[in-house]
Amino acid sequence: MWAIRRASTPIRNQVFGIGASYTFLRLDGLTACTDVKRGMATSHVSSDSYLLSNWFHYVIHGPSRHGVDRRSLSSQAGPRSSGEEDDLEDGFSELEPEKIMPTQTAVEDDMFVDPELIEDDDGDSVGPSQNDLDLSEATDDTDEKRLINRRAYSELFQAIMSSPGLSIHNVLDKWVAEGKDLNRSEISLTMLNLRKRRLYGRALQLSEWLEANKQFDFIERDYASHIDLIAKVRGLPRAEHYVEKIPKSFRGETIYRTLLANCVVANNVKKAEDVFTKIKDLGFPITAFSCNQLLLLYKRHHKKKIADILLVMKKDNVKPTLFTYKILIDAKGRSHDMVGMDQVIETMKADGIEPDINTQAIMVKHYASSGLKERAVEVLKEIEGNDLNEKRWVCRFLLPLYGVMQMTDEVERIWNVCEPDPRIEECMSAIVAWGKLNNIEKAEAVFDHMLKTWKLSTRQYHMMLKVYADHKMLAKGKDLVKRMGDNGCHIGPLTWDAIVKLYVEAGDVEKADSVLQNAIQQKSMKPMQCSFMTILDQYAGRGDVHNAEKMFHMMREAGYVSRPRQFHSLLQAYINAKAPAYGMGERMKADNININRALSTLLAQVSAFRKTAVSDLLD
Repeated sequence: MWAIRRASTPIRNQVFGIGASYTFLRLDGLTACTDVKRGMATSHVSSDSYLLSNWFHYVIHGPSRHGVDRRSLSSQAGPRSSGEEDDLEDGFSELEPEKIMPTQTAVEDDMFVDPELIEDDDGDSVGPSQNDLDLSEATDDTDEKRLINRRAYSELFQAIMSSPGLSIHNVLDKWVAEGKDLNRSEISLTMLNLRKRRLYGRALQLSEWLEANKQFDFIERDYASHIDLIAKVRGLPRAEHYVEKIPKSFRGETIYRTLLANCVVANNVKKAEDVFTKIKDLGFPITAFSCNQLLLLYKRHHKKKIADILLVMKKDNVKPTLFTYKILIDAKGRSHDMVGMDQVIETMKADGIEPDINTQAIMVKHYASSGLKERAVEVLKEIEGNDLNEKRWVCRFLLPLYGVMQMTDEVERIWNVCEPDPRIEECMSAIVAWGKLNNIEKAEAVFDHMLKTWKLSTRQYHMMLKVYADHKMLAKGKDLVKRMGDNGCHIGPLTWDAIVKLYVEAGDVEKADSVLQNAIQQKSMKPMQCSFMTILDQYAGRGDVHNAEKMFHMMREAGYVSRPRQFHSLLQAYINAKAPAYGMGERMKADNININRALSTLLAQVSAFRKTAVSDLLD
């Protein structure tokens, strides 16, 4: 119901902030759960909610020792690596995207079916949609149709893109001086195109210019769009500072949920909890959307609290949505609890919700990774249906899934349906599939067809670049990057990450480090967290404590909060160097890291290297 309601009104009430990354998480729903202790609910919580949360909680984790406090949330959640976080070509987010049409482009996240999703087992990424929070505005049916069309022409956007240099202020000044129309519809289209291409720096300049020149009277959603861009380009602290400058009359729910969205995207648990508390104190009502965001946060950081949120949903009469079940299915699958995952699926169907293709892809992935290949194939056949020619749109989903499962014959069969007249999405999926099957020649043949047929974006080039990186083909990868530059493609975090991995796979970690250092100097966008981690892991493997600490610090400077994954790698550097890590436990506590068994074991090992009076004598 919520998905249908929100999908029906994404354009009608929009402002120029189209495409902004917004997420709505609430704390107030948690305050109702004051009777939950040690994972058990008191008798006034009715049966079906209790059963749903109870079996989910106990099948994986056993009794919870983390009650939910009335006033605030614990910040002891131990976040894990989230993979590719900031460089999604389109504006769709795992923060609850509406997959209304099967032809929509998904994000590179393992929560959804996308060619790049299949490649990243650790991905928990983000890249949100304007549809998520309904923050853009079209004034009539004509505008609505234009905004829905992702390739809608914008003269202002073309003027911005054709101008030399990074500053767009002169372009805007000239636009106004020439008397050209600068209405909200044109601004919306320009923002859409800038965000779609991840040109957040230019989008922020546009928003700043509009505010400074008072072209429009900003309303709450305009300010929210501005906050989102500041967080993306300059980091959360600057976005928080800007919130204080917004007139109080416009400092409403949308402002705080936008800030909160970026806290979740950054996996900054402490800041997110602070915003939760702020929103709770403002008394906003709990919704399925807000509960889903809390579930998503705890799926990443604290699975034991998922059951608590499910109890809250029952107590506040919030019905689970399809996205709720996707999170639960993925959480179960990641824990390799196939029995529990099947129970979630059964409960979802009993609730009258059928799995969509993205949910089915999650199921396929987890069945396959748990060795249940027959179950995975069954789901794939359900996706395909009886006549692939009549259901052509599923081909782009099937190709990478069969590629991951190393089913060459099936990839051949699906591609034979597409090859006579392939669509660009099918070509992208085929490149991923052939890459997974180590058939570089066929992947290149598909890519060459794309070059001859379409003007390619960075995203399409990256598909082939990723294949080269996975197969340590440095020369071909470098040549492809040069072609990207020659063809005017935007070189951003996604490409930087592929280049870093190319050099690392070729054994040249120092060059990968240099590429990352140069990328950091590009102030318009920051490198992805996984780029830092790729190099950090290499230094850790070498026992190079100095450079591992440097990379750890660079990650912090870039705005990525510390998580167990980073500390795990850093500790490994000390272990391989056989050097003591003084104060590491205190550092982890200061960053609110939940020191689990694995980290405790590593801490014990680095403590063993500390010198004593006896060891000094022996040395």
